[in-house]
Amino acid sequence: MGKLLVNVFLVTFLFFLGNNVEGLGVNWGDISSHKLPPKDVVKMLQENGIKKVKLFNNDETILNALAGTGIEVMVGISNQLLKDLVNPDIAKKWVKENVTRYEPKSPKGVNITLVGVGNEPFLRDYKDTLTNVTGPALENIQNALNDAGLGDTTKATVPLNADVYLSPSWNPVPSAGFFRADIVDPLNYILKVLDKNNAPFMVNIYPFLSLFYGNGAFPFDYAFFDGVSNPLKDKDGVEYTNCFDANLDTCAAALAGAGYSNMTITVGEMGWPTDGNPYANVTLAEKFYKGFVSYLSKGKGSPRRPGYIEAYIFALFDEDRKSTLPGNFETHWGLYYDDGTPKFPLDLNGKNKTLASVPNVEKLPKKWCVIKPDVKNFTALMSYACDRADCTPLTNGSSCQDLSDAAKASYAVNAYFQSQQQKDESCDFEGKATITTNDPSQGTCNFTIGFKTLTALSTSPSPLPSSDHSSSSDAKAPSSSSASPSSKNSLAFASLGVLFLVSLFFM
Repeated sequence: MGKLLVNVFLVTFLFFLGNNVEGLGVNWGDISSHKLPPKDVVKMLQENGIKKVKLFNNDETILNALAGTGIEVMVGISNQLLKDLVNPDIAKKWVKENVTRYEPKSPKGVNITLVGVGNEPFLRDYKDTLTNVTGPALENIQNALNDAGLGDTTKATVPLNADVYLSPSWNPVPSAGFFRADIVDPLNYILKVLDKNNAPFMVNIYPFLSLFYGNGAFPFDYAFFDGVSNPLKDKDGVEYTNCFDANLDTCAAALAGAGYSNMTITVGEMGWPTDGNPYANVTLAEKFYKGFVSYLSKGKGSPRRPGYIEAYIFALFDEDRKSTLPGNFETHWGLYYDDGTPKFPLDLNGKNKTLASVPNVEKLPKKWCVIKPDVKNFTALMSYACDRADCTPLTNGSSCQDLSDAAKASYAVNAYFQSQQQKDESCDFEGKATITTNDPSQGTCNFTIGFKTLTALSTSPSPLPSSDHSSSSDAKAPSSSSASPSSKNSLAFASLGVLFLVSLFFM
């Protein structure tokens, strides 16, 4: 069985030793139209004392920027490759091209310590298309790492969604946790590979999504770390005051039931978005992260997994090209805005009181694109702009929802204008928009300014072929996902749209 004991289950984001942070981990995604130079991002990571980074792919520019820094790196393999990796020869080739060539054991190389084989492949939405290929792909990648002489320092794992485990309806408490019946066999395959190679079990846990999918039935305070007046009571007097502990211990119980009680648990994703939903805002995100920092600094851990915690915070930056199918908050998970500016003060290294910004970012001039006062029809204009820029702050429950229709149209055209690097022709819209130096921001709604980027843009002016646009006057963005309300006697823990229930004795 996994021999790395309890005290390694969640620190990547923040691991305190006294008042000093031993290490922290972040997810560095790149589904963005405008990307910051990786070398400058790495400087920011070092300034903040971030020692672990989780990538979803193997971007060469990012990996080269991480070379020689000593930062522990997790590289990812997309779900689309899993079927191919059932072939051991393809797995060997992948390891050679994406791990070995970066010399992970050399001080000058990239310190690749983990390989993520797929991403949440057991989601029910995949309809079992990946169920039977994930285990063999994992085994082949780990075998290829072993054959390359890297297996002692580089481990392969599978980042899983928290929907792979649950508690029974007749005993909905963490200690009764077990793995979903429909994936027991393929999951046991994975567990055997992880155990044989002393690799961690990785799961993504999102208290925000528990609140989001709870539809009012989930107790607000239980998503944070401030404590609750009526804790969830498990057997032997064990009490749970936050859903993170309960979720983690449900996972621990499921592992124990499968025969792997000592297997290390690492949290692959954990975060709080800042826009796109009434619960997604900077104030609550700051509350969540500061509470999590305090929680980790105590080194107490959860009831079933006491000790320090290893976790990767999701995410480093906002990503404006992410799908909003789960919810309009999906483009706003970052600790940082897309220009490398932190959203709120947070001490990650025990020395500073705020996050360091990404250096050398040059903001564009203070000018904005707005609708002309005499324009009354915004339908086609908004549709065009929001098809090409992020308009999620305009949706219900978001930071700009209270704007007038004209102001919403201005937000939309400005978002497009900034995404096009403030090119004059991108603020025309057949004469309906104009450039201003007066900041149109109001209330909680910030009309952003872009930054200079080397990212290649598929630029275009702003014509409005009316036949190409919908008739809706609202911003064109997918509506938030929703789930059925939980019963009065249950507590919904959700992760990316799939619910599992834990008894709620205090509602």
